[in-house]
Amino acid sequence: MAKNVPNIFGSMVFGDAVMKSRLPRDTYKALRKTIENGTHLELDVANVVANAMKDWAVEKGATHFTHWFQPMTGVTAEKHDSFIVPDGKGQVIMEFSGKALVKGEPDASSFPSGGLRATFEARGYTAWDPTSYAFIKDGTLCIPTAFCSYSGEALDKKTPLLRSMQAINEQALRVLRLFGVTDAKRVVSSVGPEQEYFLIDKDMYFQRPDLVYCGRTLFGARPPKGQELEDHYFGAIKYRVAEYMRDLDEELWKLGVLAKTKHNEVAPAQHELAPIYSEANVATDHNQLTMELMKSVAAKHGLACLLHEKPFAGLNGSGKHNNWSISTDTGINLLEPGNTPYKNAQFLLFLVAIIKAVDEYQDLLRVSVASAGNDHRLGANEAPPAVVSIFLGEELTEILTAIENDALYTGKDKVLMEIGATVLPHFPKDTTDRNRTSPFAFTGNKFEFRMLGSTHSIAGPNIALNTIVAEELSQFADILEASSDFKADLNKLIKDTIKNHKRILFNGNGYDDAWIAEAEQRGLSNLKTTPDALPKFVEQKNIDLFTKHHVFTEQEMHSRYEILLENYAKIINIEALTMVDMVNKQVVPAVLSYESDLARLMNRKIALGLNMSTVLEEELLNKLAKLTACLSGRLEKLMSEIVAVKEIDDALELAKAYRERVFMAMGELRLTVDELETVVGSKYWTLPTYAEILNSVGQ
Repeated sequence: MAKNVPNIFGSMVFGDAVMKSRLPRDTYKALRKTIENGTHLELDVANVVANAMKDWAVEKGATHFTHWFQPMTGVTAEKHDSFIVPDGKGQVIMEFSGKALVKGEPDASSFPSGGLRATFEARGYTAWDPTSYAFIKDGTLCIPTAFCSYSGEALDKKTPLLRSMQAINEQALRVLRLFGVTDAKRVVSSVGPEQEYFLIDKDMYFQRPDLVYCGRTLFGARPPKGQELEDHYFGAIKYRVAEYMRDLDEELWKLGVLAKTKHNEVAPAQHELAPIYSEANVATDHNQLTMELMKSVAAKHGLACLLHEKPFAGLNGSGKHNNWSISTDTGINLLEPGNTPYKNAQFLLFLVAIIKAVDEYQDLLRVSVASAGNDHRLGANEAPPAVVSIFLGEELTEILTAIENDALYTGKDKVLMEIGATVLPHFPKDTTDRNRTSPFAFTGNKFEFRMLGSTHSIAGPNIALNTIVAEELSQFADILEASSDFKADLNKLIKDTIKNHKRILFNGNGYDDAWIAEAEQRGLSNLKTTPDALPKFVEQKNIDLFTKHHVFTEQEMHSRYEILLENYAKIINIEALTMVDMVNKQVVPAVLSYESDLARLMNRKIALGLNMSTVLEEELLNKLAKLTACLSGRLEKLMSEIVAVKEIDDALELAKAYRERVFMAMGELRLTVDELETVVGSKYWTLPTYAEILNSVGQ
């Protein structure tokens, strides 16, 4: 049944229109002031807002409320409390106070803190973020909040993100004032995260312990047909998937999520959803909701949604393209070049600030996307390499080259595309092509950061982007505010920045091995794995950066470093233990059962004495004998490595050991199991194969 989208959009959100209609005029104005200017919300105002919010939620069928927050686990957290309060007469009334709205007190002892506090210290606080609207999910009023410890340290991903947004706002406004822009009161970072994912049949999912426990397949021989024909990309969407996408869109729209685009991706069973842009903190909340709903809606359709970066070896993995821009509250996109970007000094200054930021803090951007899952994907044939570079396109590159060399740039005229069929319309050709291999690509009026893994919260990358750009804008503002000849110093600043940081610019093929060698010659970093990347986070220059702009304290940075290292080791350990369990309980019994039946068949032929050939059985048994011997040896090696690394106390050394010893042993064992899968008869092999899983959704 067709839905009236404008009517259902935001219907489960306590948004601006609802607030305006339900709140007294003075209360609404006070709340808007808090949202727009970050001013403190008085408790009496909060009480009025809370009561109106409760009434609205109860009318929508809600019975509980929760402070919805984003701890350092990578997923959201929520503790539900009902609205009921005893009335003293054996009945209840529904109440919700301003104090309950603005502050919660969940037990913080079991959330990762990276050593910020002892585990016996349980107190933590959640604080309402009024810039992200409350919403109703599954009969519960969800209030987006920040999460901090008793002593004030940020224990979540939202608090540093809000701090970073404040930093870029302050520094960008300083620069805009120098250009005579006085009407803008805020500069905000806007994000549109494209989300890739896989859909498979739920029954297949539950037959694969590796998918259940790890989110990816630890074994699996390549299917006869994978993505070679590229016939799945943008192909007609299967009916069952289309039904799922339709329901997902509707649920997202109810929650105010601007779900816009959906299509098939390159790999079989892979798809993508992309939203319209929103402010960075709202986009982060919405992306977390999107990932949660992708899974819950899939279950209702008998499907399982896989968000791991590389659920199937040999096939494209899933990323999350973080489209980032900055704009004023008056609607001006500061990364919009205009028709004559070479004459647009304001745009050029912001552009070179970003170039300088990415060059000087390329390590931070790499750290922001580092994870055990993303290590499988970066550098593969569907994702950028671990080397960070910027794609600007032909026109902007020529403009910057002309500025650097004091040359005249005359601009490019728009030309019409000639497609060769007269019935097709002519349309203006863009001045530059797109580069899908670049980690950080300018795409018209925004930058697309393409290194994120599909499970990532977008908070981390946007904290990094906001802060590094704020730092460069701060340096530029310091120079230009002290200038006695603004125009001359502005031109010199742009020119010098181009000259000093052009090494980060690369418009070529990021997949080419020659680029990796060239990047090394340019002095660019190539942090291939998570254990390689994470120590960069706590280098002094990065500590100085984040503390200067009050995004992290030094203690908060070290805590996150410890959490990320520990998480990496835990993930590899879980995968290794799952692999051992599957080999012992599923692979070995399948192989032995097949060997036993082959031997019985061969012996029966021999016993009949009718000159029946047993060559095939003998060859298979010999091959199986060699493979099972190899399997036994590699399984033993993996088990011994799992035990051995437990003796390592240092978190970084432990992460490296898991990568260099346990992970490598897992890879060797997988090779043997995958070859066995191609030999053992299908009726003995109980694990669903790639061919079965990837085609499980049907038509």
